Amino acid sequence: MSRDWRLNARDRGDASPVAGVYARIYDVIRQIPPGRVATYGQIAAIEGHCTARMVGYALAALEQDGVPWQRVINGQGRVSARSGGGGTSRQRLKLMEEGVRFDPRGRVDFGIFGWEGPDFGWIRDHDMFAAPLPWTADR
Repeated sequence: MSRDWRLNARDRGDASPVAGVYARIYDVIRQIPPGRVATYGQIAAIEGHCTARMVGYALAALEQDGVPWQRVINGQGRVSARSGGGGTSRQRLKLMEEGVRFDPRGRVDFGIFGWEGPDFGWIRDHDMFAAPLPWTADR
């Protein structure tokens, strides 16, 4: 795989470079195991060519099965509200079914449920980036 995500999008016949980035975002999200969560920013850092907001746009545009979208939450440890309303209860329920617990303020403890990212072999094989864990940085 080329390190230039724009070439990857064209090589696959995608309509735009954005489609290639979205595919890479979905690839990263597929690595999050049940019972773990990641932040939008963490996914963006691993993908390496997008922002946390673009991860949100990719999830809003998701039309395929097999991407565990519910495992991506905001940096505060909360489920983000959807632009069209709804969805937050469904996401929270799906996470709880996987064993993720929320505190009384609706937050997930990243120390318990946070995903540490894909292994380095996967990162290397998919031309992604190792990213620091967002919840370990001093705030």
